[in-house]
Amino acid sequence: PSWLKASAGRAYSLLPARVRLGSAYGRYRDEVGGGTADVGAVAPAVDRKLAASLRWALDTVPAFERFKGLAGRDARAILAELPVTDKLDIKRHPDRYLSTRMPAGARMEMFTGGSTRNPMRFYLQKHVSRPKEFAYIQDFRRRLGMADADMMLALRGRTVPSAADGGSIWMLEPIKRQLILSSDHLERRFMPAYAEALASHRPRYIEAFPSALYPLARWLAAHPLPEFTRNVRGVMLYSENVYGYQLEKFREVFRCPILSHYGHSERVLMAASMPDDDRYFFWPQYGHFELLDADNRPVTQAGKLGFIVGTGFDNRVMPFVRYRTGDLAMLSAQPHPLLPGFPVCERIVGRLQEFVVCADQRLVSITTLGVAHFPELALVDTIQYEQERPGQVVLKVVSETRLAAAQREAIGAAVERKTQGGCEVEVAQVDSIARTPRGKARMLVQHLDIRRYFGAATES
Repeated sequence: PSWLKASAGRAYSLLPARVRLGSAYGRYRDEVGGGTADVGAVAPAVDRKLAASLRWALDTVPAFERFKGLAGRDARAILAELPVTDKLDIKRHPDRYLSTRMPAGARMEMFTGGSTRNPMRFYLQKHVSRPKEFAYIQDFRRRLGMADADMMLALRGRTVPSAADGGSIWMLEPIKRQLILSSDHLERRFMPAYAEALASHRPRYIEAFPSALYPLARWLAAHPLPEFTRNVRGVMLYSENVYGYQLEKFREVFRCPILSHYGHSERVLMAASMPDDDRYFFWPQYGHFELLDADNRPVTQAGKLGFIVGTGFDNRVMPFVRYRTGDLAMLSAQPHPLLPGFPVCERIVGRLQEFVVCADQRLVSITTLGVAHFPELALVDTIQYEQERPGQVVLKVVSETRLAAAQREAIGAAVERKTQGGCEVEVAQVDSIARTPRGKARMLVQHLDIRRYFGAATES
C-alpha cells in the first residue's frame, strides 16, 4: 500500500548515507571534497588513479595483455601507446575486456540504451560504481545549493504505475524526496493534473530530460503557476542535448540557474556546466578525458570538433581504457576560475548519428539545427528529423493546431537556411512522436551509415 511504502521510505531516508549507500560512498564523497575541497590540489591524486587503472588493465584484462611491456613507464606515455576501443570491440568480444582477477559475483550487468546504433552489454562493479555515481551527482547538485532534504521534481523517463490504469499520473518517491511526473503524459490535456501536484508539493529543484521539461515549461508560460515556479532554485538537465530555444523557455519560466549534465551508462566520464557558465567541465577524479580526431590524434585546438574518449577509474570488473564514447565535443581554451584542472568543452554536440548529411556530403549537427528556435515553430509542440537520403530531410511536427501548407513551407525553408541550402526539407504534421523505452526523445532518426562521412564530422 502506498501509505506503508511512504512511511517505510521516510524512515529509510533518515538513515545516514554511509548506511544506505555503503562505505564506498563516503570515500567518493571525500574524493570530491563534499563540495569544499580545493580542486586545484587533485592533480597528484588523479595521476595516481590513472596509473593504477592502467596497471590493473595491463595485468588482468586479456585485451591489453600484449601491452604488458609498457608497465613502468609514465601513465600518460602508456596511455598514448594503447589503442582506442569502441562499443563494437566490446560487443564482439566482451570476455576479452573483463578482468580475470575479479569474480563473477562482483559484476553488475548493464546495457547501453537502445537509442544508439550499437547497444551493448557491459559490466560495472557492485558496491562501487553506484555509490561513486551518487557521490558525484551530489557534488553536481551542490553547485545549485541543493540539500538532501530538498524536494525535487523528477522528469527523467520514470513510469508511474498507476497511470496505466487511468489513475494518478504522478507519484512521490519518499527516499529520494522526488515528485515524479509520468513522461508518458506530456500532452496539454494532462497539464492541469501536474499543476495541482506541483502547487501542492512545491519542489525547489528540477531534474529532467530537456525534451520532457519543455512541454511543461510551455504550458506554465501560458498558465502561470507562481506558487510553484517562484520557489524553484535550480534546474538540472540530463541525458539529452539541450537546444537554445529550450534554454530560453526554461529561463523565462523558472528564472533560476539552468545546469546541464553529461554522463553515460558506462560511467567512464562525467561533466556538467556551472551556474555562471554553460560550458561542460569534466571531473578529473572521475575519469581521464581525451578529445581525439577521426585518426585518433589529440585535438588541442580550441573550437575544433573531436570525439570524446575516456579512461575510467574505479571499475575493476571491466576497465574502460581509451574508450570512445560515441559523443563529439568542441574543446575550449579558458578554464573556470573555480575549477582549475577540469578539462572543459565549449559544447557537446551529441553522437555521430546525430548529424544530417547534406547533398554535398557536409555534415550538420542536429544541435546546430536546434541552437535557435525558428519563429515559424511557435505553434509546434514537438519535432523530430528523419533522413534516408543525403540532402533530403523529413521534419515531423506535433501541434494541436492544424498547420496550413504555407506554414509548413515556411518551417521547411527556415531549416533549409540553417543547413545553408544543403538539405531539402519536407515538413510532415503527425499526431505523436514515440520516445525511447527510457523516455528520451530522439531528435533525429538517421537511416544513413554516417561512418561513410566520418572524417568530415571533425573537420567541418
